[in-house]
Amino acid sequence: MSAQFEQVSVVKKSNIYFDGKCVSHSIVLADGSKKTIGVIFPSTLTFNTGAPEIMEVIGGVCKVKLAGAGDWTTYAAGQQFQVGANSHFEIETVETLDYVCHFG
Repeated sequence: MSAQFEQVSVVKKSNIYFDGKCVSHSIVLADGSKKTIGVIFPSTLTFNTGAPEIMEVIGGVCKVKLAGAGDWTTYAAGQQFQVGANSHFEIETVETLDYVCHFG
C-alpha cells in the first residue's frame, strides 16, 4: 500500500476512544471512501464494527483475536487483517501501534 493518501478531506475533530488509549482522525478520499488514521497506545481493547473493515498496521506490533477465533494472531508493520461487519475484535499492543482502518 502507498505511503500517503492524495486528495483527501480530513475531519478536524479527533476520535478518542478508551480514555485516550486510541486516537484517530477520519479522512474521506476523492472517491468517497472513508478511512481512519491513528494510534493505539499500549493496552488491550475490544472494538465493535458496524461496517466491514481492514486494519493495516503501519508501525508497531499487535496481537489480535477476531470474534469466534480461539487463538491470538500477531501482526506487524506491513501486515493487515480483516474484520466483518457487525462483529468485534480484541487487540493487544505493547508498544504504540500506528494504523489505517479501511472501511468497506
